Amino acid sequence: MLPFTEKAVQIIKNIPAGYVMTYGQVAKAAGSPRGARQVVRILHSMSEKHHLPWHRIINAQGGISTPNDRDEKGHLQRDLLEAEGVEFGLDDKVDLSKYRWDPTIDPIISEH
Repeated sequence: MLPFTEKAVQIIKNIPAGYVMTYGQVAKAAGSPRGARQVVRILHSMSEKHHLPWHRIINAQGGISTPNDRDEKGHLQRDLLEAEGVEFGLDDKVDLSKYRWDPTIDPIISEH
């Protein structure tokens, strides 16, 4: 595994239940600020093999990248996040100021 891929996988594995990260945020934390598309590929090809919590990765606007009305995976992602306590606003977006996890900050995180 390439160093970026290895680091991205580890970051994704460490996202606590009830929190999210964006594709770009994972890429930046893994050492490639412009590598959001690489994170998409990692999630697509390695989620099952590495038991990644893929549903905790959302887009920079706080939304699910697969529109709920067109894809079962989008519905599943929302259901999994809501089961962990993540709330969606009326605009179908997650409040990143409340639910975004930052791995560069102390890993002990406060309650929502």
